[in-house]
Amino acid sequence: MATGKSPRGSATPKPSRGSAATKSAAKSAAKSATKSATKSATKSADALAVYRSKRDFAKTPEPSGAHPERRNGKLRFVVQKHAATQLHFDLRLELDGVMKSWAVPKGPSANPDIKRLAMQVEDHPISYNSFEGTIPAGEYGGGTVMLWDVGTYTPEGSPSANEDEDTAQAAYDRGDFKVHFHGKRLVGSYVLVRTRGFGKNPSKTSWLLIKHRDEHARPASKKDLVDEYMTSVTTGRTMDEIAQD
Repeated sequence: MATGKSPRGSATPKPSRGSAATKSAAKSAAKSATKSATKSATKSADALAVYRSKRDFAKTPEPSGAHPERRNGKLRFVVQKHAATQLHFDLRLELDGVMKSWAVPKGPSANPDIKRLAMQVEDHPISYNSFEGTIPAGEYGGGTVMLWDVGTYTPEGSPSANEDEDTAQAAYDRGDFKVHFHGKRLVGSYVLVRTRGFGKNPSKTSWLLIKHRDEHARPASKKDLVDEYMTSVTTGRTMDEIAQD
């Protein structure tokens, strides 16, 4: 006869400790990831303080970087041809939520015998990677900006894709930043080497950009990259055509 009670000795099944531990670990991981993302966004915002202080975004079409971007896949790079007070090229490498940036007066070279001066400037937002246009006269960096090359990069010596950023950060901190560019024009192994300073302003960090000897290196007898490629890598426009838009 049924009594409505469970048979003696039986008990309602309880969740296993393993299941509880798994949920706890997942919750902890999610909390850690959120905390890490928040910390990274805050750090990126702080890193862009100098960039924002130099620009009036009511006048310049440059992105403000108000919404920090997270890394999405491989680390990115961009080279922009910039007709400011003096024509130069800006090399930018994604690292720690921003684009580490260098002004390269003569542009990158594929000849290993040529060392290009690269003066480090303020960090830029990742959204700057798609900027092509004209900064108004009177504004900081006023002049035409061309997207000369875009792509991704891999820090040399990285044991895995998951450790690319840690490897890149360590190399950057050492001042011996070896990378492999995967661009449309800038391809192969290069190194950025930090130096003691340059000219009358030693407070500005100077580096040298040097091509390594590999299958993508060019001899002196062959036209250099900046002389061969004179149009935008994304729109095909010349500097004059961008300025007239």
